[in-house]
Amino acid sequence: MSAYYNLIARYYDSHTDDDDLAVYSQLAEEYGGPIFDVGCGTGRVLLHLAQEGYKVHGIDNNRAMLDLFDDKLAALPQLAENISYAEGDVLSYEDSTRYSLILLTYNALMHFHEQDVQIALLEKLRSLIADDGLLVIDLPNAGDTFATEDSDSIIFDRTFLDPETGYMVMLQSFSELDRTTQLMQVDWIYDIITEDGAVRRIVAPHLLRYYFYPEIKLLLERTGFTIEGVFGDTDGNPFEDGCERMIVYAAPAT
Repeated sequence: MSAYYNLIARYYDSHTDDDDLAVYSQLAEEYGGPIFDVGCGTGRVLLHLAQEGYKVHGIDNNRAMLDLFDDKLAALPQLAENISYAEGDVLSYEDSTRYSLILLTYNALMHFHEQDVQIALLEKLRSLIADDGLLVIDLPNAGDTFATEDSDSIIFDRTFLDPETGYMVMLQSFSELDRTTQLMQVDWIYDIITEDGAVRRIVAPHLLRYYFYPEIKLLLERTGFTIEGVFGDTDGNPFEDGCERMIVYAAPAT
């Protein structure tokens, strides 16, 4: 995972959508702080919530992503009192704070491939959440992905501008899904088009674990959570066949 983010860190914010930020603003208004952003990366969500006045703490194990976070923090010194982060593995993280909101945003749980590690993660988060807090897990709808026919084609995703050079970047991907292990190997292809028309290619392999709803439900129940709601997109529409996302709200079981 670290190797992937070392390759693409500089591009991450340029091709990541922010349509989930309004959801986290609404939840922060309801639950308040402090908020724990697991896999905070470049601070995309964390900074947004800090700018709204909430105390937010993050954790990430990738220095390249956190370096970009540090650059943003340096440009926003007024937010320093609302922001903190730890560099390291959340599984071994210790903290006496009990968080009102814990966020696994934008596919973060997909980086945890093995069941024992998934359970260890959720048990750790259960130990860090306030009794009246909420855990949010944002994932793609696995059913939609698994119903798609396999293809050996390279798929075009989008174009964007390199934030450092201004060069056009064309993002494509090639993926292989193992439906038995629920693992998808994705090779993200970044074609950087320089000012003289030359193309420089970066290939960034990424391994992701898909989850189905019954599996998530069992994992959460096993680790002391109960599901409060599940939604199919960031607009709060139902989780149903054909929806884009699986956004799960879970509370500590009483």
